[in-house]
Amino acid sequence: MALDGAFLRYIKNELNDKLIGSRIDKIFQPNKYEFIFSFRSKTDNFKLLISTRANSARVHITKHPLENPKTPFMLCMLFRKKLIGAKLISIEQKNLERALYIKFESTDELGDKVFLTLAIEIMGQYSNVILIDKNNVIIDAIKRVSSSMSSKRQIFPGIKYSYPPKQNKTCILNCSVDKLANSIYEQYKSDSTKQLTQVFSENIQGISNIVCKELEYNSLKKYGVLTYDDLKKQLTLLKSNLSNLSGYPTIKINEKNEPIDFSFIKLNHLKKSSLIFKDTFSSLLDDFFFEKDRIERIKNSSQNYTRILKNAVNKLKKKIKVQEKELNISKNREKLKISADLIAANSFKISKGMSSISLENFYDESLTKINVKLDPSLDAHQNAQKYYKKYSKLKNAENILKKEIEKSNLEIKYIDTILDEIARTNSLSELQEIKKELISQNYIKEKKSNGKKNLTLTEPLKFLSPNGFTILVGKNNVQNDRLTLKIANKNDIWLHVKDCPGSHTIIRTNGKNIDDSTLLYAANLAAIHSKCKNSSNVAIDYTLIKNVTKPSNFKPGMVIYKDYKTLYVTPEIYI
Repeated sequence: MALDGAFLRYIKNELNDKLIGSRIDKIFQPNKYEFIFSFRSKTDNFKLLISTRANSARVHITKHPLENPKTPFMLCMLFRKKLIGAKLISIEQKNLERALYIKFESTDELGDKVFLTLAIEIMGQYSNVILIDKNNVIIDAIKRVSSSMSSKRQIFPGIKYSYPPKQNKTCILNCSVDKLANSIYEQYKSDSTKQLTQVFSENIQGISNIVCKELEYNSLKKYGVLTYDDLKKQLTLLKSNLSNLSGYPTIKINEKNEPIDFSFIKLNHLKKSSLIFKDTFSSLLDDFFFEKDRIERIKNSSQNYTRILKNAVNKLKKKIKVQEKELNISKNREKLKISADLIAANSFKISKGMSSISLENFYDESLTKINVKLDPSLDAHQNAQKYYKKYSKLKNAENILKKEIEKSNLEIKYIDTILDEIARTNSLSELQEIKKELISQNYIKEKKSNGKKNLTLTEPLKFLSPNGFTILVGKNNVQNDRLTLKIANKNDIWLHVKDCPGSHTIIRTNGKNIDDSTLLYAANLAAIHSKCKNSSNVAIDYTLIKNVTKPSNFKPGMVIYKDYKTLYVTPEIYI
């Protein structure tokens, strides 16, 4: 997933076409490691994003907005002072190194022309943006590097700028293909422990692992073994593409349609279904990292909410355990009542000062004697009342404990539905709805905000059955309530997986009779969008909407229903 030097060459070409001659209009620094330069020309405006984040270092034209801090960083203020109004005159790249040097012409406070260079180094955790004056002296940088941090290369205001250390690799643009092919061929044949992909990576400057894999695939696909001619052919083609800047902005995606890598050449070693093609290399990087960031934010938020809810479940389970222990104690309360009755019946035998007495248990046919403990400071009547009071207390406790245990178990079931929704969510807007629900149920606290932010409600999933019936599926409890209680009509059909967290599913009947195939289609959807999606023979309850109600004290997404039928499906993702 690295932005290699070869890909950067294509980016440089696009920036040359769009930015040369334009001037910097605005400069923003959304965070510590990113800059946005707004360029204005006579005909167009562009925003250049420069990121030095270790896992997403890059430079490209962007269309995705980023939120800016209210108070700008000091470095941003310096860049504004030096570069606002500056004219971009050239963009340079040494061979296929992962660094661009953007040169500007500007004027100082006295009106004299000055020339400044913005060095953009794309090197993983060592990525940097460095402003350099005409004498090659560093003005400042995003990441300062002192002598205590590195003995090889320092980056600090006032010292001379030095280029990043060179790698011991060959730039294919400046070498003989025959010589490079011969070197790679001999190294691969002489070392059986190395894959051809690794040999490519060790010898050719500026190409990422995915490009090396493509070179290996194309070099071996004809005979299954490497020949010099096939190797030379692939290297010649690679050099031609880079020299002529002919490429294919390509994104590799996984089975979840998530972007995982990108390239500047066709990737024949991958299935076409795992590839997405873009119009430009800048739009590729813009969309790729925007989607990666979105997925990462969803993942982080999901993990946070999941942790909060699992902690809540653990607390509830501990609470239930304690309550069940107390409930077991209350079940022995009949002994207290027997003791109280025996004391009351034998009060004439008991006097103050006695600590215990042996009495016949008339509740037992054999009249077995039991030893009853007494409070010496109390008389018979008072001792009996003391036992009755303990008995009543435990009896009342049993009723309260049963209700509390039932309440806790219902809450665990409710939390389980939210955990299932979080596992199935794939957008930040859906997570925001879940967050709102968690706030309303006091699982998380709402942060104070100066202004009210209106939450844009997301729409339920919409499907069309083979016979033309619309089927709606809720993605979270907020949607489930809205779908079942507000959107659906009384004669629509409501479906839900039985005794398992899942989505409310609605068949819009429009007053028509539903055929069996549509019912099975909707039942399959209900099963897929539930915690039971990986099970077989899943029970799905269904009934008319008019048979579904929600008591006022019920949690979001929870309803009761009557007059229902049940069918069974094995979830099949053919939708």
